[in-house]
Amino acid sequence: MTTPDDDTRALRERLEALEEKIASRDKTIEALMRRVESKQSMRSSFLVVEQGLTMERVVSNKTAELVEQKARLAKALDELRLTQAKLLHAQKLQAIGQLAAGIAHEVNTPAQYVTDNVSFLQRAFDKLWHLVDAQTNALAAARKGDATPQSFELVDEARAAAKLDYLARQVPRAIEQSMAGLGQVNSIVKAMKEFSHPSGVEKQPFDIHDVIESTSIVAKSEWKYVADLELNFDWNLPPVLLLRNEFSQVLLNLIVNAAHAIGDALPAASSDKGKIVISTKAAGEHVEIRVSDSGPGIPEAVRGRVFEPFFTTKGVGRGTGQGLAIAYSVIVDKHGGAINFETETGRGTTFIISLPLGAS
Repeated sequence: MTTPDDDTRALRERLEALEEKIASRDKTIEALMRRVESKQSMRSSFLVVEQGLTMERVVSNKTAELVEQKARLAKALDELRLTQAKLLHAQKLQAIGQLAAGIAHEVNTPAQYVTDNVSFLQRAFDKLWHLVDAQTNALAAARKGDATPQSFELVDEARAAAKLDYLARQVPRAIEQSMAGLGQVNSIVKAMKEFSHPSGVEKQPFDIHDVIESTSIVAKSEWKYVADLELNFDWNLPPVLLLRNEFSQVLLNLIVNAAHAIGDALPAASSDKGKIVISTKAAGEHVEIRVSDSGPGIPEAVRGRVFEPFFTTKGVGRGTGQGLAIAYSVIVDKHGGAINFETETGRGTTFIISLPLGAS
């Protein structure tokens, strides 16, 4: 039979056993928690490393894409520049082709009166030589004592046929006209040579007035029948760094456009003429070139599209819409300058080119 003390002792032993089991469980749980935390820490480290590798891979891929994109853009830019150069050259050849008939006429006119004057001088020479021959024969006969009235009559006849008074007035005039005509032909040929000669890829210093004068001569067949051209130059300007070939093309486009604008506004079969004025002046560190016409002005509705590629208000076969777009590219992109315009309906238009005087 058990006593109360035995029951108390047994209960205490059971409590102690339970406490030991609880303590052991707590240790087990703590160990498991440390293991879990350790695994989580390792997983986080692996994630950080993995994320770092992934980010590096992303950056590397993006860098490669950017390098490839840059190469494609550089290639596209080179192709664009080459296309623009070809387009400019093609437009120049087209302009020369369109002007060829007019230039041929400009050369033919002075060449014709040079030919006429040379023919006149040849006839005059023949008459004078006949007179000299008659006088030589009369003089020889007189020296031999064989002179006869018939010898002197032949001299008088040759003198009358030669019309010395007339020749004295006309021969100097014919020579002067011939020299002037040959000078015109020479200036046209020189202008064409300068206009068509390649200017290279590097800007060089040029007298801008020589460029304007030669270009206006090349375009003369376009403006001479519809306008008078006036040149107002500031002769104190220093040489300007230019791509002469391309700048000449810009001037040619502006002069031809001005002539067309004036011609389109004149009544049919009218003898009236408009006016084109090309002027230069210094404007601070720049030179300003103005090409003004007395045409009808640019319609307000299209003023914002003037320099837009392939836009033109001209009829079919008279304009491609490339001239002013190329002019903008040549002046702004290749010369570091600026081009804009002022226009007034019914009063005319002025295109203003600004070019740096120093090295750009």
